[in-house]
Amino acid sequence: MSETSNNSPTKAAEPMIEAQGLSKFYGSFAASRDVTFSINKGEVAAFLGPNGAGKSTTMKLLTGYLAPSEGAAKIAGFNMATERLKGAERLGYLPENGPLYADMSPRSLLTFFGELRQLSRRKLNERLDAVIHICNLETVIGKPIGKLSKGFRQRVGMAQALLHDPDVLILDEPTAGLDPNQIREVRKMIRTLGESKTILLSTHILQEVEAMCNRVVFINEGRLVFDGSPEQLGERHADLDERFHELTIAAN
Repeated sequence: MSETSNNSPTKAAEPMIEAQGLSKFYGSFAASRDVTFSINKGEVAAFLGPNGAGKSTTMKLLTGYLAPSEGAAKIAGFNMATERLKGAERLGYLPENGPLYADMSPRSLLTFFGELRQLSRRKLNERLDAVIHICNLETVIGKPIGKLSKGFRQRVGMAQALLHDPDVLILDEPTAGLDPNQIREVRKMIRTLGESKTILLSTHILQEVEAMCNRVVFINEGRLVFDGSPEQLGERHADLDERFHELTIAAN
């Protein structure tokens, strides 16, 4: 049974990310089952859970990359099953280990994606300058992506997600595989972006919650088990460790 709170922090009562009874079945296996929550404008929410909990599946449902077996996903009020293109205009998505073209430079890749999004030449140039600055890509902008460190490749992926200046960001394991210095830089970037955008970031790392988020949505075995503030989940890191254990064991 999920734990929810009516006191979840909100900056505005305007839902920007909505899961409405989302389920995804593969035969008899439920990767996601009846997941319902909403993230309001201005919130930075952690999508927390152990490996294999269904985080990536639910994110793909929210972004329209997968069709739900049941329920609905909405981005900025647009149903991603029936109004995906309109929803995608408001959404930036960074998948875990997202595909990047190794032979292209960050500039050529971003230009390619900008043209696919039909940005005008002026708008594209403006957004290129903006995301290169935000993601600190100045020193590698002309180098082959295949030659870049994982940290820089992650920044390129983030720049692609930000290129069209979306209102909503969905980030799947944005610090996975990074070293401590790279993790620190990505967290700083996300905190800055959270000042102007609504963000849902998937993680199983409790430090991510403490460092970046004002909301926690916790799933285990495809089901919602907690929805509230980090303070309600656990006051200190030791409490978060214990609550993570409780919420993941309780369903077993």
